[in-house]
Amino acid sequence: MARPTALVTGASAGFGLALSHALVERGWRVIGTARRADRLARVSEELGEAFIAVPGDVTDPAQRSLLAETVSSTGELALVVNNASRLGPSPLSKLADYPLDELELVYRTNVLAPLAILQFALPLLTPGAGVVNVSSDAAVQPYPEWGGYGSSKAALDQLTAILGAEHPELSVYAFDPGDMRTEMHQAAFPGDDISDRPEPSTVVPALLRLLAEKPENGRYAAADFAVGRAS
Repeated sequence: MARPTALVTGASAGFGLALSHALVERGWRVIGTARRADRLARVSEELGEAFIAVPGDVTDPAQRSLLAETVSSTGELALVVNNASRLGPSPLSKLADYPLDELELVYRTNVLAPLAILQFALPLLTPGAGVVNVSSDAAVQPYPEWGGYGSSKAALDQLTAILGAEHPELSVYAFDPGDMRTEMHQAAFPGDDISDRPEPSTVVPALLRLLAEKPENGRYAAADFAVGRAS
């Protein structure tokens, strides 16, 4: 039986890296993309032929075209995970002072790029396949100084909800992994000790459970599918 194929963006670090490891360990083939080619190359060395590295920035149309060609050459897709995200300025900025050029980059990364990827991926997705757009609690909670990132993730949530309504044959989810010990989370709190946040690998099982249980299309948090939660 052919192994299922997943496309994971932001696959070189954090949650995307942890998810790529977990999928390959479970017999998947992963097409992974990220901006840092050196890091992505190390992931490819770790995971072997089951991991296809396509370095590049998801906001670059030329790089997305290369990614689309790679994905198309592999045939059908069983899963797309739009995990690549941009935080914005560090330290975080109030909306009154937010650099608009930075806000544009945040939206290009967190909203437009995921949609662009799905536009070329949707025809390759098999019935019942999964689409996961990684969200944040900042999409629903009005945290001061999180206006750029939070509003972009709120836009992604709504985009995901509409895609789910337009494609009921697929499993389409916005997934909030919660706080994690990642470089981006550290950048949001420069100088703070974030060692109390969970490692991304501890959150992956919740996403895998979401994908296995296939609830109605919608927005879910990792806590909804934590190991030990009653079904």
